[in-house]
Amino acid sequence: MDPGQIERVRRFNRLVTQRAGALEDRFLGRDRPLGESRVLYEIGRGGADLRDVRARLGLDSGYLSRLVQSLAAKGLVTVRSAPEDERVRRAELTPAGVEELELMDRRSDEAAAAILAPLTESQRERLVAAMDEVYRLLKASAAVIERVDPASPAARWCVARYFAELAERFEEGFDPARSIPADDDELRPPRGAFLVASADGEPLACGCVKVVSPGVGSIKRMWVAPAMRGLGFGRRILEALESEARALGLGTLRLETNRALVEARRLYERAGYVEVAPFNDDPYADHWFEKRLE
Repeated sequence: MDPGQIERVRRFNRLVTQRAGALEDRFLGRDRPLGESRVLYEIGRGGADLRDVRARLGLDSGYLSRLVQSLAAKGLVTVRSAPEDERVRRAELTPAGVEELELMDRRSDEAAAAILAPLTESQRERLVAAMDEVYRLLKASAAVIERVDPASPAARWCVARYFAELAERFEEGFDPARSIPADDDELRPPRGAFLVASADGEPLACGCVKVVSPGVGSIKRMWVAPAMRGLGFGRRILEALESEARALGLGTLRLETNRALVEARRLYERAGYVEVAPFNDDPYADHWFEKRLE
């Protein structure tokens, strides 16, 4: 790691924490620190399960519990069991909590405007564009790729968006029922694996591999959220799927793709996949690829 890059990251962090007011014991002028204010914001007007808040913020469960207890003691939050699962604790804002959140929103807007006000219009555009890019890169840096159950909410969410995008991009539309299936049972070890990349509890990309014959596997459901494209997520998911394939005892991987997915074909070619003759009759496939794993 370049020591110069490390120092520049530290310099950036020092400036951001100062300008964001993280050093103040009364964040946004209210009588509470940044941690409590951030949890209040994550609970939001619609309430939230504490496990989801913990995942989004990356907090230790004990620390989050103390923050929520403090907010409850101040009359801003109530906590109860979720209706669908008594083991899940759900937090909701009281009327005083909603009022507090609205005040925080107004003061946050004022703080952001104060940062932009001294700059020219072109400088504001440069700053906001740079913030967008930093946001994307920090998401990429924080992303973790994990094997999940194909029936999990994260897997279902990713696949639904994947199918919706195919329906938009394919000339003939897309009907999952016509494509070669990848049933849940085929995507659990030892018959397969489903991977999701996520950061702060937000799914960002997915992919899966399934065994199709002894020693041969098929890559399916490769998808990256549009906002996170161009950051190497596709390659990271593909490499992780190849690792899963090796663990499943597979020596060859195959995949098929549509002519509309130009960027996907480029990814596969760069990763060492070679175009071959058709090996299935998927009605949406125009290109078939294969790779021998080392």
